[in-house]
Amino acid sequence: MSAIDWLSDSVAAPAPPVIVPLGPGGDEPPLVGEGAFGAETWTPTLGALPAVTVAPLDSLGTGVDSIGILAPAITGLPAGLWGAASPTDVARRIRAERPEMLPALQALLQTILLAELDPPRGAGGNESAVFFARVDKLLEMGALEPANALLERAPADNTEVFRRHFDVALLLGEEQPLCEKLSQSPQLSPTYQARIFCLARAGDWSGASLLLGTGTALGLIGEADADLFARFLDPDLFEDQPPLEVPLQPTPLTFRMYEAIGQAIPTQGLPLAFAHSDLRPNIGWKARIEAGERLARTGAVTDNQLYGLYSERQPAASGGVWDRVAALQSVEAALETGATDKAAAAVERLWGELSAARVEVPISRVLGPDLARLGLDGEAGRIALHMALLSDDYEAQAVAAAPDDPRDALLTAIARGLVAAPAPGDEAARSVVEGFAAAGPPARLPALVEEDRLGEAIL
Repeated sequence: MSAIDWLSDSVAAPAPPVIVPLGPGGDEPPLVGEGAFGAETWTPTLGALPAVTVAPLDSLGTGVDSIGILAPAITGLPAGLWGAASPTDVARRIRAERPEMLPALQALLQTILLAELDPPRGAGGNESAVFFARVDKLLEMGALEPANALLERAPADNTEVFRRHFDVALLLGEEQPLCEKLSQSPQLSPTYQARIFCLARAGDWSGASLLLGTGTALGLIGEADADLFARFLDPDLFEDQPPLEVPLQPTPLTFRMYEAIGQAIPTQGLPLAFAHSDLRPNIGWKARIEAGERLARTGAVTDNQLYGLYSERQPAASGGVWDRVAALQSVEAALETGATDKAAAAVERLWGELSAARVEVPISRVLGPDLARLGLDGEAGRIALHMALLSDDYEAQAVAAAPDDPRDALLTAIARGLVAAPAPGDEAARSVVEGFAAAGPPARLPALVEEDRLGEAIL
């Protein structure tokens, strides 16, 4: 069901009930044990079996696909964007979108994923196919907080909702409310691993150890997890032991457990969502900057978050990320003093560093207008104009500019909603002009619009 293959096995389908005979005189059988977190459970008798309701594991019921956090008045999208589309087709198209694309397209995609929209009316799929496709795409993009906002609005007793919600909380370091939910919701059928983690999180180390022993004895906890949790619960016993082998694809729960035993797994080779764990204040500055850059490329952190990471303190060394920090802080200093001679060299250096890291757009949105007002000459002036045109204030910046370069003149014209003739021989510029001058959408799209499938056409 999910395109996300790194989710933790925090919940499992409940085991089928065991049918036992009635006690003497038709009495109900006694309680057979204590559930996780102290919830009493008992095995129902044949005569006491409740009616069984069958539904797909990923189905949340009618209307769930309409869950969103952005109203049509905010997005400007029609509530019937999906129209007559099939839920299966919409979900497939959402999953096919790349997590990293042009920032403007990323912003549009995130708006669609978070919008309150009527569910697709076509046949195919279930009532929550589009909801889970939206959540999973946000997770793939590393947009954990928006995904979390959608999950908070979905039925909390659904196992697939809880799996995602629990993992998002683990990666954000906000798992306590989810552990409390797990302890109060035995119908979620939490796995031994999740129960052990939450018991230890609550300070019940003896209860966690008891569950570990029970789960291992019953074969419900694999050898690798048993070794990991044993070191977590009693690290003194393993002081002289070699480190555990690091899994190639850890789940968020495994990731947090390795961190807890002192074997933190680097996030660079992990799915983008894991980078959020490096934004926590207890993580080193360099790792936080690198995580911020990864997430900024998919729009998963704000421009000001990335800017704040660069500005936090003086760079500790040189090379790599530190060169970007130094370049940005040099530009900051030049802006404060108004020293245009120093600003020119700093801007050129900063642009090269930002381009190498593919984060020029978020920083341009913060600094662009201020740099344009410096009135820099030459290459630094062109860079300042480009950064200003990448900002949200692009139209006003274009009106104020009077570039001599033909390519820059074309860019400012486009920013003002005009189409200027490109310079002779500039094929890239000619392609841009032809795109803006096109009379209609590509031939494959009008048919979708005519079939009341506007949302699919946009995707």
